[in-house]
Amino acid sequence: MTPADEATSGGSETGGAGPRPGNGVVGFLRRRPRVARALAVAAVVIVVGAVLAWRYFAVRESTDDAQIDGHIAPIAARVGGTVVAVNVDDNQEVAAGTVLVRLDDTDYKLALQRAEADLAEAQAVLQAAREGVPITTTTTASGVSSAAAGVTRAAAGVAASQARLEAAEAHLREATANDTRVQRDLERLRQLVEKDEISRQQYDAAVAAAASAQAGVDAARATVVEAEHARTQAQDALLQAWAELRTAHTAPNQVAVMRARQASAEARVQQAQAAALQARLALSYTTVTTPSDGVISRKMVELGQTVEAGQPLLALVPLADVWVTANFKETQLRHMHPGQRAVVEVDTYGRRYTGRVDSIAAATGARFSLLPPENATGNYVKVVQRVPVKIVLDRGQDPKHLLRPGMSVVPTVFTR
Repeated sequence: MTPADEATSGGSETGGAGPRPGNGVVGFLRRRPRVARALAVAAVVIVVGAVLAWRYFAVRESTDDAQIDGHIAPIAARVGGTVVAVNVDDNQEVAAGTVLVRLDDTDYKLALQRAEADLAEAQAVLQAAREGVPITTTTTASGVSSAAAGVTRAAAGVAASQARLEAAEAHLREATANDTRVQRDLERLRQLVEKDEISRQQYDAAVAAAASAQAGVDAARATVVEAEHARTQAQDALLQAWAELRTAHTAPNQVAVMRARQASAEARVQQAQAAALQARLALSYTTVTTPSDGVISRKMVELGQTVEAGQPLLALVPLADVWVTANFKETQLRHMHPGQRAVVEVDTYGRRYTGRVDSIAAATGARFSLLPPENATGNYVKVVQRVPVKIVLDRGQDPKHLLRPGMSVVPTVFTR
């Protein structure tokens, strides 16, 4: 066997199991270079498209579980009464301060007049109490001085009466001694006149002197009694003066009492002012007005109806303050944070609105539901939760207030 035959036979042995030269995909592409170039271009396009698509969707998070949200303010009666006027209808646009409902205010006007009268009376009592404090202060101060002077005068009167008593007692002793001497002289003259040793005239003069001396004793004794009575009166006057002084020294207590009355009157004035203010507020509550611009909805009040305090009358929807509540899956929040740009597509109008992420809720939507799920069971199945995200719209995009709470939207958040 020649080397050529060996090579031919060897090639046939080794190459019998594999593809023959010129067969298969490589051979096909070699035979058709245009197809190879087209496939290469298609592969490059697919790779570039995949990269661009990944870069496009990697920085965007979108969800169709979203809606327009806003405030719905229930307007309720703050006082009870009969409805005498209803000035709005359902779906009517109103401005802030518009009168919606009026209630009969007759009883509330009377209550206000009574409260104002009570306030005027309390203020008059307070004015009298305020004027009484300085008057009492001045009166009690002068009373102390007068009482002290009265004690001094009474003490001087006691001393003077004591001196007069002592003088009267001395005069009584003198009159008594003089009477004793005269009586003894009369006794001696009586013996002499019986013996005719003296004249009758001398004896009569001695009798007259004795009578005069006795009268002097009686007069001196009467003076002593009068002086004792005067001293007793002076002592009583002194005791009374001391009592008046002690009473005058209670002046601080009297002033304190007057000040307490003034404080009590001031408290009553404050109570009356509060009652008058409450009556005035109750009167103002008979006129129900709108707190802001908006649209009337769910009107439940009619003319002539009797309403109670706290009873809902209607609802106000301020369309100027709406936002988007988007329930993103928890797996979409990895790169999401407040301040990121967002685009919102509204299903109703087919329009796109721009906005930004305002905040992310503190819990998932399931936690805020009426019956939150309980996962502590043996057949637990993991479910991807959704977290509410608040998206605020840029101002000036909805001048006609076309957006309504509850409309479905599709927000897209740019996370990068």
